[in-house]
Order: sequence, then structure tokens, then C-alpha cells
Amino acid sequence: MENILAVIILFPFIGFLINGILGKKLPTFVIASIGCIAPLASFGLSLFTLQGIPLTQRIFDWITVGNFTINFGLTIDGLSRIMLFVVTGVGFLIHLYSIGYMKHDKGFARYFSYLNLFMASMLILIMADNLLLMFVGWEGVGLCSYLLIGFWFEDLKNADAGKKAFIVNRVGDFGFILGMFFLYTIFDTLTMSEIGRIISLDENNTYTEALLIVPTLLLFLGACGKSAQIPLYVWLPDAMAGPTPVSALIHAATMVTAGIYMLSRLHFLFLLTPFTMDIIGVTATLTALMTAIIALGQNDIKKILAYSTISQLGYMFMGAAASDFSSGIFHLTTHAFFKALLFLSAGAVIHALQGEQDITKMGGLRGIQGMGFIFIVFLIGALALSGVPPFAGFFSKDEILAALYTKAQNGNFLWLCMWISALITAMLTALYTFRLIFIAFFGKCNLTSEKLHHIHKPDWSMKIALFMLGGLSIIGGIFGEIIHESEIPTIVPEGHSLNLILSICVVTLGITLAYIIYIHKRFAVKAQRLITNKFYIDEIYELIIIKPLRMFASILWRLIDRAIIDSFFVNGIAFVSQATSRQLKTIHTGMINRSLFIMVIGVLVILMYVLVRI
Repeated sequence: MENILAVIILFPFIGFLINGILGKKLPTFVIASIGCIAPLASFGLSLFTLQGIPLTQRIFDWITVGNFTINFGLTIDGLSRIMLFVVTGVGFLIHLYSIGYMKHDKGFARYFSYLNLFMASMLILIMADNLLLMFVGWEGVGLCSYLLIGFWFEDLKNADAGKKAFIVNRVGDFGFILGMFFLYTIFDTLTMSEIGRIISLDENNTYTEALLIVPTLLLFLGACGKSAQIPLYVWLPDAMAGPTPVSALIHAATMVTAGIYMLSRLHFLFLLTPFTMDIIGVTATLTALMTAIIALGQNDIKKILAYSTISQLGYMFMGAAASDFSSGIFHLTTHAFFKALLFLSAGAVIHALQGEQDITKMGGLRGIQGMGFIFIVFLIGALALSGVPPFAGFFSKDEILAALYTKAQNGNFLWLCMWISALITAMLTALYTFRLIFIAFFGKCNLTSEKLHHIHKPDWSMKIALFMLGGLSIIGGIFGEIIHESEIPTIVPEGHSLNLILSICVVTLGITLAYIIYIHKRFAVKAQRLITNKFYIDEIYELIIIKPLRMFASILWRLIDRAIIDSFFVNGIAFVSQATSRQLKTIHTGMINRSLFIMVIGVLVILMYVLVRI
């Protein structure tokens, strides 16, 4: 049974090779079939792992240097099994949706080859049994995000967005690498199950918080990069430059979930470092709250959902920071369903309106022929994101709120503030989500007559994917029980009924405010400039990081490169060589007697040197 693990990864990798190498020669139907069959086959094989028995496959010895050995080993347990189904299941639906969305794009084969490589990289990440192999998948999804965000690279803005994602993530990856170095120094292994076993057998409390605080903080820095937490979240909103299905894949099923997955996989380390858990909690709380506020000031339909993703990732980290890792994974799972639904629904809107993304230029979409189905699935996703019962997001968000409240019950003022902030964020989530719904789908239609008369209806493949994700967004709460049985650490919540009541109240308040402000136009106010401009975070980075680095690079270029290296070493050595050659060439006249005379002089000089040495 364990031999199927490598095959699960192999299917999307083969799809990547076929479409990447032969794609230009293949018909569109064949390209789409290969691209979709690959993740579907991986999903089908994943069903064989449902027995609940941990599986491990050691494929080959990967790196051997002295006593240091790393295997290319894969493992499946309760946690990775959940991620496996999320990645392959939601990933397949996004591939299926892409058939209709991208069918007229000239880079159709290249697109599907990148998607398949993305899937293969993410599968390596979640099934790796050691940190170094996990890092290979970690870097693989980073590469694919660069390729897909900048997919339409003819537009400089798209290319720049891809570079921004790649560079910002390198900062987090540097932390991941350093964290690995520290862990190998401490445990003499990078195999995650072995590290967990060593800690479980530590009866003398050898592995103290003081010893583990630095590696756990460094690993969290890596998670901040991949899962877009403060201060490394700035790449994710710009990831909207790629095709909309790419946004769904990155935001829902693959890359951004890597950080919370890594924390959950190494929960035995983080549980030993309360200080690190507090840092994670504070960072996640600030991220969730700030980006929810920023989402209120956005008019681009994809940017609103992008900031929503960052905010919801903050929720997941808050659950993990409260030592309830299962609640974070539960929200990761339900979020994959409803956020993929929302992004793909937004893509259907953009597709129908020939590329229009500004919600203020839409209005009344629900009443336009051909848009009714899109409105229904968008509304389902909005209700799930807002946490309205009985939709999927309600159950997972409620567990995180309960975990935070339990921590706050212990008299910790910091965690009380986090719990209150989480409730405020829940209200803001409902507010910005239904702001989008009310502006885009209700009220007066603001579309131009040209766009109004050329509505592109969603393709069959798009409708099937949206229908399936809509169903999962409704019934996704049932996955909570499966997750709780997967041996991921959880806590028994206190005051659960209070959280239920407050959660429903704040969500109702958020939707009501959105209705009053954007439907009845009472107390209607424009978003403050601070919110609209995203707290000027990008401008601050430009001022304090990018501009000083450019100035420093300019100084190095002028002083070191041009003045020293070019002028002295390169041009100086060339000048000395030329001058010496000019002088030496004068003694070569072509006359034999002069050449013999010079040779005799040389021999005499050598003989004199030898005699002096003797």
C-alpha cells in the first residue's frame, strides 16, 4: 500500500512534463484532459489511504555526506491525509474550471503544465517525512507561484508581481533554512517523526524553551512568508496579476496553506515554546484585523478576496497559537472550499464582463440574464466566509474563537485582547464580504451598454466546478469530526455557548451594517484614504527598504565596481599588459644575430644567479 505514495506525486509531474514538452503540438482537448486527469488520478489514489493506518515509503537515499543521510521518504498520517484530499480534490476542481476559463489563451499548454507542477510540488511538501524534502516542495510551490502570477508576462505589471512574490518569499525561506540548521544541530536529524520521538522520550527536560525558541521563531518567519503574515504579506494581494484560477489555487488549496501545515506538523516543537506561541498569536491577530480593515477599502473584486485570504490565514494561525492546531487545520479545510468558490465565482464575473474587476462599475448583476447562477454560488461562498450557520465557515471559525476564549479564561490579558480582536475581525469579514455582494449584485447596473450586451456565460466546466465547491461550502462542517480524529492537538473549549452567541451576533451586525450602508445608503461614507491605500505599507517598504537598498547598490556600483574593479583590476591590468607588450616587442626585430645575443645574455644571467646561490 505504501508504494502508492510516490505515484500520487508522479501523476501531476508526468502531466507537467507532457504538456510542458509536447503541449504546442497537442490539441486543446488533449492538453486539458492530461492536465485534469493528473490531479484526479492523484485524488483517486488518495482514497486508498483512508484506512487510517500511517504509511511510509523510503524511495531512495537522497543525500549522504559522512554521517549525514537524508532519504527521499514520504509519509501519510492523519494530518497529511487531510491535506492530501484538500490539495488533490480542490486542485482538480480548479483544473476543471480552467478548461473553460483559459480555452482561448495562447499559453494554454504552458498554463496546465505549470498547474500540474504546482500540484506535484505541494504534494511533496505535505508528504515529505523530513524537513529538507519538505523544503524542496516549499521552494517548488514558490517557483510555480512566480511562473503563474507572472503568467501573462508581456505586461510588465504582471511580471513585477511575480518577482515581488518570489523575492518576498525568499526572506521567509531564509528563516526556514536557518531553522533547519538549528534543529539539526540540536537533534542530529531532520526527520520530523524522529524529532517528535526524541522529544516524547525526553524525561530530563533537555529540550527547553530557551533551546528551541530561536529555531521555532525562524520557522515561523518561514511560515510568515508562505502564508502571508505581517510583515511578509505584501506579495499576496499582487498575486492577483495571474489568471483567476491561479488565485484560487494559491489562496485556497496550495501555497498559502503551507505555513499553517508546517506549524501543525511540528506542533511538538511549538508547544514547548510558549513565547513563540505568543508571538504567533499577536502576529496573526494583527494580520487578521488589519487586512480585514484594508479589504473594506478595496474596489477590485479579486483584491478584496486577496486581503480576505490573508485575514483568514491569520485566523488559522490564531487557532494554532492557542495550542488548538486542529481548529487551524479545520479552518484551512473549510476555507479551501469557500475561498476557491469565491475566487472562481469572481473569475466567472470577470469572464462574463470581459475583464472588468471594479465592483463600483458593476451593480445589479443578479438581475442580468446569465448571471443568476453566478450570484447564487457567490452568495453561498459569502455566507460561508462570513461564518453564517450552517455553512462550513461557521463551524471552523467558531472553534478558533472557542480556543482563544479558553486561553483568555486563564486570566491572560493578551489572549483576551486576541479573542476580542477575533470577534471584531469576524464582524469586519461579514461587512466587507456583503459590501462586495451588495455593490456588485444589487442596486443600479453601472455596466456600459457594450459589456451589458456581450455577457459571456460560464462554460460547462466552470459550472461543474462551481457547483461542486458550492456543495462543499455548505456541508464542509462535517469534516471537523474527521479532523478531530486525526491526532492533531486540540483543546477542550470553555464557554462554547457564549462564543456561539457572540459569533452569530457579530456576523449579523456586519451584514446589517453592510445592508444599511450599501443598500439603503444611510450613513454611507467613502473609505478613508488610509484604508483605501492599504495603510501605505507598500509605500513605507519602498521608503525604508527599497530606496536605501537602491542607493547602497548605486554606491557599490560606482565606487567598488566602476572605480576599483573596472578601473584598477580590469582596465588597469589590461593597460599594464599593453604597455609591457609595447616595450618588449621592440627587441623582436627578426634579425638572428640580435636574437642570439639576447639569448646569450639570458643564459649568462641564469648562470650568475646559480653561482651566487651556491
